[in-house]
Parts: sequence; structure tokens; C-alpha cells
Amino acid sequence: MILRGFRYKLEPTPEQGSLFRQFAGVCRLIYNLALEQRRDWYRHFERQTGKKLNYISQARELTALRSEYDWVAAVSQTCEQQALRDLDKAFSRFFKGAAGYPAPRKKGSHESFRFQGRELETKRLNAKWSAVRLPKIGWVKYRDTRALPSAPVNATVTCAANGWHIAFACEVEAKASAGTGASVGIDRGVANTLSFSTGERLSVPTSLAKVDKLKRRAQRTASRRLRGSKRRALSLQKVAKLSAQAARMRRDWHHRVALDIAQRFELVVLEDLRIKNMTASARGTAEAPGKNVAQKAGLNRSILSQGWGGFEAILAYKLEDRGGALICVNPAFTSQTCSECGVIDRESRESQAVFSCRHCGFRGHADNNAAVNILRRNTASMRMEEGHQLSVEVRTGRGLRPPEKLPASAGSGCYCVGHWVFS
Repeated sequence: MILRGFRYKLEPTPEQGSLFRQFAGVCRLIYNLALEQRRDWYRHFERQTGKKLNYISQARELTALRSEYDWVAAVSQTCEQQALRDLDKAFSRFFKGAAGYPAPRKKGSHESFRFQGRELETKRLNAKWSAVRLPKIGWVKYRDTRALPSAPVNATVTCAANGWHIAFACEVEAKASAGTGASVGIDRGVANTLSFSTGERLSVPTSLAKVDKLKRRAQRTASRRLRGSKRRALSLQKVAKLSAQAARMRRDWHHRVALDIAQRFELVVLEDLRIKNMTASARGTAEAPGKNVAQKAGLNRSILSQGWGGFEAILAYKLEDRGGALICVNPAFTSQTCSECGVIDRESRESQAVFSCRHCGFRGHADNNAAVNILRRNTASMRMEEGHQLSVEVRTGRGLRPPEKLPASAGSGCYCVGHWVFS
């Protein structure tokens, strides 16, 4: 069984919307108080009680807090306990080295609360609408776009720029693999968001550029408003709505493309990109200022607008659901390597779109050529390509050239040298 989320748009009444904000605010306060206690008072707590400061001890103190303050008791205890569980999980990830130190939650950025599935009840209202009963809130309508596959394990209510949403976490069965053995390499880029080793090229919808233009115009308008004024707040709200609209359009495109890929291929190979490092600012410091700062900022916006990381996460779980696999390989020199002879020479990359090998004469689209190299860099997929012989690269200063004689092991099969895979 695999845990999957199903998100729906809520339609709360004004009274329910007020309760939502109250629930989110109290849960955020409980989280921040517990974080402060663990950060600043854990030694004092251990000396006084002789016990460790963890979720269990803080849950006991939550019970005392609810008995003392009515406005804390007015919020579902389950939601407050879930906030403590989130903090406990954040500290566990920090001590394992999987995440940074937990940070306080902020109003406007962390507007959410979660219920256990056993507390929920849903009912169908008509063909388009259903309702969910939330403890201490009541029945809330939501736009039912698809049926839930099973009873929810939990449900999280969040606030976005376009209103409140609910996400049900349900257990679903993983589908058996079709066993086709088909594999594909995918190169992620800016001019072409996705380029396949099969020769296909896909890009995010062009309407995203129009939304981005409107958002940047709204940002300039907001920058001229007086801080703290209502007009500035309205301008910032418009910016947030446009950002949310672009995110929904991009995510919808990612889901549709990832589903198509997961249905066609059993194995997908991507580059192991360090997107955070690729989109770092070139501004530098006062002592060592950067170069081409504006150009790098424009490139960073273009990279982030493609949503490479989000697509990888969506594709991974869709392949997992269908018994497929996603593999990431070392991206070094994939765009400078000839997919026919294997020679690495950056001069062969004539432009963004054209790859023309100066050694064997192969000519093709640069992104599709890189996608083929990405696919062949994975050992398992190289076994599937029977009869293909990739030459061994030898570094010679600025470029690389193939040796005069291939090693005896060349031909079928493959072997690895460091990050490089040769066959």
C-alpha cells in the first residue's frame, strides 16, 4: 500500500472561514511555543522533572494549557497534537542530518491544520459537490473532482492565494508493472523543458509567460505603494494570486506529462541536477562583487519557471505507483558528448539547439543528443540497447578524442570508471 494525497477546493461559509483562521493560528502558536521550549528550556525541564523533553511530555503540557485557556480548548485537540508531531518529526530529521534546524512558523506562510482520518466523515451532495465533517467546525462543502479511493488516513486543511483547500491522505495499492522494459532518457532545459532520447521535445505552456508578465507588472505596482497601506496589501494579494495561478498551471502540466511518461516507459533516467546551486545568485559580496548579475538573475528565473524539481517528484511517485523506476545519473558533459561516437568536445555544441560532432559528422538537436547520453549513462538501460558500441573518451586539454583502438572489453555489456559508464 502507498500513501497518496487527494486535494480539493473547499467552499467554507464566512463563519467557517473565521474558524479556519482560528485553528491555523492556534496550531501555529502551539508549534512555536513547543519549538521555543525545546530550544531554550530543555535543560531546565530535564533538571526539574528528570525526563526528556519530547512529544509525549509536551502533549501532557498541552492538556494543562487547554484546561487553563478557553481559546486554546476551542480548537480541536487533535490538530494541536499534530502540530507537536510535526515538530517532533522536524527534530528527528535534523538530528539525522536530513534537514536543517526547525524554524518558527509564520503567519501568512503556515496557514494549515490537520485531522486524523477516524474523526472525518464525508458525504456526496450532488454530481459536483461533496461535504466533509470537521471536528468543532461542522460540515464544509468541497468541489468533488474525483472519488476517494479509500477511507482517508488524515486530512490537512491549508490556505492558498485562491482560498482554502483540503488534502486527504489515502492508502492505494501499487499497480503491477506492464513489464514492457521500455526506457527513456530525459534532458531538462530552459528552451525545451523536457527533451527525450526518443526525439520528442516538450515545453511548459506559453500561457505561463503571460501570467509571469502580469505578475511582474503587479510587483512593480506593489513596490510603489506605501508600506502598511491597504493599497499595498491589495497589490500584494494580486501578486500572490498570479503566483498561485502560475503554480497551478505548471503543476497541472507536470502531472499530465508525468502520467504519460509513466504509462509508456518502465525506466526513466534523469540528470542528478543540483537546482539550488544552479539558481544561486551571482551578486557576490562587497569585497568580491559578481559579474553578469542581471543576466544570471534572468537565467535563474527561467530555470525556476520550468519546475524541474517538482516534475521529478511527481514523475517519481507516478512511476512507483505503476511498478516503474526513476534513476538519476551524473550530468557532467552530457551536453558535450556525441551520442554516436562518444567523443566529448564542447566545440561540437554549435548553439543551444544544434549539436554537430566534429569527429564523426553526426548532426542533431543538442537536447535530444544529451537525452540519449543520459539514458546510456545508466548501466541497466545500456544493457537494453543491444548492438550499440560507445567509444571510450580520452581527455586531451580543451576537448576529448577517442583512442585509436577500443579496449578489448568494448562491445556488448558495460563497465564503470568513477562517474563514467562505458560500453
